[in-house]
Amino acid sequence: MPLDGFRLLPGCLDADAQAELAAEVLALTARAPPYRPTIPGGKPMSVEMTNLGPLGWVTDGARGYRYEPRHPLTGAPWPPIPARLLDLWAQLADPDTPPDACLVNLYGAQARMGLHQDRDEADFGFPVLSVSLGDTALFRIGGLKRGDPTRSVRLASGDVCLIGGAARLAFHGVDRIIPGSSRLLPGGGRMNLTLRRARPRGA
Repeated sequence: MPLDGFRLLPGCLDADAQAELAAEVLALTARAPPYRPTIPGGKPMSVEMTNLGPLGWVTDGARGYRYEPRHPLTGAPWPPIPARLLDLWAQLADPDTPPDACLVNLYGAQARMGLHQDRDEADFGFPVLSVSLGDTALFRIGGLKRGDPTRSVRLASGDVCLIGGAARLAFHGVDRIIPGSSRLLPGGGRMNLTLRRARPRGA
């Protein structure tokens, strides 16, 4: 079983809310085009990504993992986080301090995400809030060590999960997606929206 602090809310967003949110995010990403970053060492990731909000999570072979206020390819500030996502954060994560970063990961049929920890933020007291749109993902979550036992969970379109408390630094990843399991996104695939608070409280 996942550590205490992992909370899954299946079907948190209904079909209309999913369609509206997906359309809004896709429109915003026209101003911040998704790209395929590289991890330290220079290997490209299999997902495409972009960001929304004051800060965006980025990585490259030279400087590694970090948050930046501008798109690394265009130099433009990231578009704003949609109000629907800010409301969801206030309801489920923290009513007083808003997220300042929303990572948008786009998964094609062959994309996956290896086991990792979300640890580039200043205060781990804030949870990570993840919204799934489009094709179902086989999500894997373990413990605080890479070699700890893991559990596989299916994340369908409209599902929301919260990773906080004892699970805040749990290793997690995406083994694969199930192509064709949703018709939400044009051309198929999965969109994952990950809301985080990168800066300290009060910053």
